[in-house]
Amino acid sequence: QLQLVESGGGLVQAGTSLRLSCAASGRAFKAYTMAWFRQAPGQEREFVAALTPSGDKTYYADSVKGRFTISRDNAKNMVYLQMNNLKPEDAAVYYCGARYYGVAPSAHEYDYWGQGTQVAVSS
Repeated sequence: QLQLVESGGGLVQAGTSLRLSCAASGRAFKAYTMAWFRQAPGQEREFVAALTPSGDKTYYADSVKGRFTISRDNAKNMVYLQMNNLKPEDAAVYYCGARYYGVAPSAHEYDYWGQGTQVAVSS
């Protein structure tokens, strides 16, 4: 029903910035809560940020608050994650997720996922 494709990952130095993109298909995109999760090797997939279908409210994990910004462009079916002042602990595979209508902090509550994009941070 909904297809998601992430892009924009790469290797960066600590203290620099990166912007991730998530391209979504489907007419119903505007009805979905969108979120970013990340997963490091051997770790659980953890919540990073989310925003409501209209983009009027955003939510962030404490570890990224003040550094990361999630946004969406419903006219283009796009979601973004602007990551500033990256730290080595931010290194992970970042996934774009979608959940019909309501915001949720747990990965298992999301219905659709992209393939992930790798972010590596060197010190």
